[in-house]
Amino acid sequence: MERRVALKNMGLAFGYTIAAPTLLGIVQSCNGKKVLDWTPEFFSKDEGTVLHTLVDILLPKTDTPSATEVNVHVFLDKFANEVLPKEHQDFLKMGMGKFTDKVLASAQKESLAELDEEDLEPVFATYLKKRTDEVEEAHEKALEAYFEAVEENGGAVLDDEISRYSFANSLRDLSIWSYKTSEYVGEEILAYLPVPGEYIGCEDEQTLTQGKAWSL
Repeated sequence: MERRVALKNMGLAFGYTIAAPTLLGIVQSCNGKKVLDWTPEFFSKDEGTVLHTLVDILLPKTDTPSATEVNVHVFLDKFANEVLPKEHQDFLKMGMGKFTDKVLASAQKESLAELDEEDLEPVFATYLKKRTDEVEEAHEKALEAYFEAVEENGGAVLDDEISRYSFANSLRDLSIWSYKTSEYVGEEILAYLPVPGEYIGCEDEQTLTQGKAWSL
């Protein structure tokens, strides 16, 4: 898959192949009881609190569990710490920093510990809005140039706004992916049929699963 296709379809963090056993180990370590007293491994404690709030803004509790109730925040922190290569870890840290700087300025607050959902939600919504095709293409080209420069020179500069858009959209994609691969959502909410399962060659989705997506 070309980098541009990967960036557009799945977010920055999916721009390379990840070994299935690695992901399976992380998923299994995050299943089970909700983590009540969580100490992040990759993010700082205050960044972890921001992450905790952001994933629940994306996937709040309704008739289904919230993101944090199935430990999406824990998975993302472990994913960043154990799977992302160094250049992507640095990029994620930079994106988080640029994003939270914007939130702090908008909320007129001085520290991440002071931020709450009311501060984070409007800024998050801004960077999740659909961009025009022209703007998306320009952002993708800027990201390609950034990583090419990192590979060649070990460092690069990226526009702050592009960093924020990339952070918000990658976080959304990763959060949804993590949510759908959690044990509870996979077995209790999505259409779930353990392997080997029954094969029905010709039937519509509504009849088979009542319109639900299949569990991954």
